[in-house]
Amino acid sequence: MKDTESSVLVVFGGRSEIGVELAARIGAGATVILTTRDNTDLDPQVAALRAAGARAVHVKAFDADDLASHTAVLDELITEHGGIDTAVLAFGILGDQARAEVDAEHAVAILHTDFVAQAHLLTLLATRMRGRGRGQIVVFSSIAGARVRRANYVYGSAKAGLDGFAAGLADALHGSGVRLLIVRPGFVIGRMAAGMEPAPFASTPPQVAAATARALARGRGAVWVPWQIRPLSFAMRFVPQAIWRRMPR
Repeated sequence: MKDTESSVLVVFGGRSEIGVELAARIGAGATVILTTRDNTDLDPQVAALRAAGARAVHVKAFDADDLASHTAVLDELITEHGGIDTAVLAFGILGDQARAEVDAEHAVAILHTDFVAQAHLLTLLATRMRGRGRGQIVVFSSIAGARVRRANYVYGSAKAGLDGFAAGLADALHGSGVRLLIVRPGFVIGRMAAGMEPAPFASTPPQVAAATARALARGRGAVWVPWQIRPLSFAMRFVPQAIWRRMPR
């Protein structure tokens, strides 16, 4: 049954710490849908969003890597809950760089999840939102894509591709009533980076979510988290390649 009395917020990647934190900040009064490949054991996320003021919280099965299923899942979401007002693409994998350098299938799996699947879903979402004349999309890029480093070039190249695709899509959506926000965090201390040494200017999922919520409220097209990594990303362009290739991830 469609819920016509509240806006619809979908987090694609319902286990994402940043995605759930963001939904808690912007989802008060909204119908929130968390999508995951395995739609079980999301009780803590559902409870947190209800406590944050969501009008209703639902869980939907969604396998981002199964491109053929994207259209059907979106159609089902719209039929069940109404048009999507806000879409947050919060799924992704870090992968194993060392393995990806010798295992072509693993390298392609990282690129597929972090770039191809995102581009596919973004195109479908943009088409549907453009047809309604409204909506907003949040895409998570990374400083890793600003200048790809040898130490994580597979993940970094996926983020570079996603960033470029999202920037072009945002331009294509200009004037349509649909807004796209590109979020470019630095190192995020969370489950995805568990066991790794934090890089300078590291942030946490709540910090990234808070900055994203502010950027949405201000109608921004992009946001760097924390802000200090924006000038850092500019300076990175001028580091000699002989030095750059020895930079850590």
